[in-house]
Amino acid sequence: MNFIKTGMLIAAITALFIGIGFLIGGTTGMLIAFVIAVGMNGFAYWNSDKLVLKMYGARMVTETEAPILVRVVQDLSERADLPMPKVYIMENAQPNAFATGRNPENAAVAATTGLLELLTTEELAGVMAHELAHIKNRDTLTMTITATLAGAISMLANFALFFGGSRNNSGGIIGALAIMILAPLAAMLVQMAISRTREYSADHTGSEICGNPDWLASALQKLERGVQAHENVPAEKNPASASLFIINPLHGKRADSLFSTHPATKNRVQKLKELTLSMVQVRSGNYRPPNSRYVNVEPSLKPSGGGSTPYTKAKSGDPDDKKGPWG
Repeated sequence: MNFIKTGMLIAAITALFIGIGFLIGGTTGMLIAFVIAVGMNGFAYWNSDKLVLKMYGARMVTETEAPILVRVVQDLSERADLPMPKVYIMENAQPNAFATGRNPENAAVAATTGLLELLTTEELAGVMAHELAHIKNRDTLTMTITATLAGAISMLANFALFFGGSRNNSGGIIGALAIMILAPLAAMLVQMAISRTREYSADHTGSEICGNPDWLASALQKLERGVQAHENVPAEKNPASASLFIINPLHGKRADSLFSTHPATKNRVQKLKELTLSMVQVRSGNYRPPNSRYVNVEPSLKPSGGGSTPYTKAKSGDPDDKKGPWG
């Protein structure tokens, strides 16, 4: 149902684009604006992952640097039948995470230090499964197509005044002004609706990947409180990237409204609880998928010197039996 809804929303924004193009500039004006918009968004499609990771100062980590995080992602990737994505950590107190990349073969997942300090291993697995679900569902491609069309609509709207006297625009200057205001607004609403639909779908698919919807539900509740307590400065400066995160990183936009990039957390948790009830077999206990190479861990332990760097220590039986940043 979510894929059908997404398809209908993409069809709607496509129809909006075509209609506005004919209205303000005829076929020629529409095609020119479309070519420019496709070129701009094509560049973003091939380079968006690098741009957003750089924007948030993310650094790629290996199993040596972050064994628990990397092992969780590796195990979940195997369960989801996905290539192992690159793993990044962002030095940010706000607990959050996102996935990026144009396809599963060129994907990356990123988590903040705030998230790694806050969540248990099971909750971390729920979050990473959600991000892998975005990769599996090709949501990056979906949102790129939507961004291309939304960008084209905004560009056409900016051209509206130049075509105000066109025979295709019977409304004249008033009609042109109306298009300038209403067209981008309509495109934004459709784009937000698609983003929220994909979040619900990723919650569902992610729960199937990790095997327990309750882990993600618990994580979402913790993350919402953490987001309220910590400002994400890069996200505030670049609000267009807010839809990437598992929880809306922007302050003041937590309602499930037309202008929100994410569904309300309480609604997502409710759907996850319903999914738990509907699953015939739900794994319980410690997260230990087949051939798992990591063990459950105790809650984060901070160094005695009062520093802020989180540490986790493996329980007895871990052959490594050592402490290190994030696992």
